Amino acid sequence: MNSRSKQLQAVDRLLTIMDELREQCPWDKKQTLQTLRHLTIEETYELGDAILDNDLPEVKKELGDLLLHIVFYAKIGSETNDFDIADVANEICDKLIHRHPHIYGDVEVKDEEEVKRNWEKLKLKEGKKSVLEGVPKSLPALVKASRIQDKVAGVGFDWEEPQQVFEKVQEELAELQVEVNEANQDKMEAEFGDVLFSMINYARFLKINPEDALERTNKKFIKRFQYLESKAKGMGKSLEDMTLAEMDVFWNQAKKEN
Repeated sequence: MNSRSKQLQAVDRLLTIMDELREQCPWDKKQTLQTLRHLTIEETYELGDAILDNDLPEVKKELGDLLLHIVFYAKIGSETNDFDIADVANEICDKLIHRHPHIYGDVEVKDEEEVKRNWEKLKLKEGKKSVLEGVPKSLPALVKASRIQDKVAGVGFDWEEPQQVFEKVQEELAELQVEVNEANQDKMEAEFGDVLFSMINYARFLKINPEDALERTNKKFIKRFQYLESKAKGMGKSLEDMTLAEMDVFWNQAKKEN
C-alpha cells in the first residue's frame, strides 16, 4: 500500500488536474452543482453494483469516479467563495470528532448499539428537531424505509425480539389478504406497503440489508432468464413460441447452475 505522503501526493495531483480541466475543458467549464447531481447518483449506483459483485478492481475505479465528483463540487464551491476541499474535509473531521466522544472524549460505551444511540442524541443536540431529518427525501422507498427504521431504533423505538417482528409481518399479510378479497385497490396498496415495511424491519433484525438482498435476487433472476433466452435461441425458437412447460425445463436447469 502507498505511504501517507504518496496518498497526499495523489490527492494533490487530482486537485491540480481538476483546476486545469475547469479552466481549459469546454465541458468541465460548463458544469454546475445541479448538472453534476444526476451523474453523481449514477456513479454511486455503479459503485454499489461493483461492491455487490465483489469486483475490487471495479470498486477502486468507481471510488475514483466518486472522488472526482467530490473534488469537482469543491472546486465549484471555491469559485463562489462558499467552500473548498479543505472546508469539506475539515467539516467532516469536526463532525466525526464531535460524534465520537467515546474516542475523543471521556464517554464510555459498551457496544455498537450504544454508539448509534449516542450518535442520534448528539444530532438532536445540534439543533435537529427530529431523528428522521437526516433521511434524504429523494432516497428510493426501500432504502428510505430501512434508514427510517435504523434511525428510530437508535433512540429506542424498536421491537425487542425478531419473533415479534415476524408476527407483525404475518399480521400485515393477513390484513393485505382481507383487502385483496375486498378488491379495494387503494387499501390493497396501503396494506402492501405495510407488508414491505414490516419485511424490511424483519430484515434488519436478521442483520440482512434488504436492498442488497433484493438486488442479489434481481441479478440471479436476470442470469436465469438470460440462460432461458439463450437456450430458446439455440433451438431456433423465441420465448413467445414456447409453452410454460418448455420454459420451465430450462428454468430449472438455470437454477442448478445459478
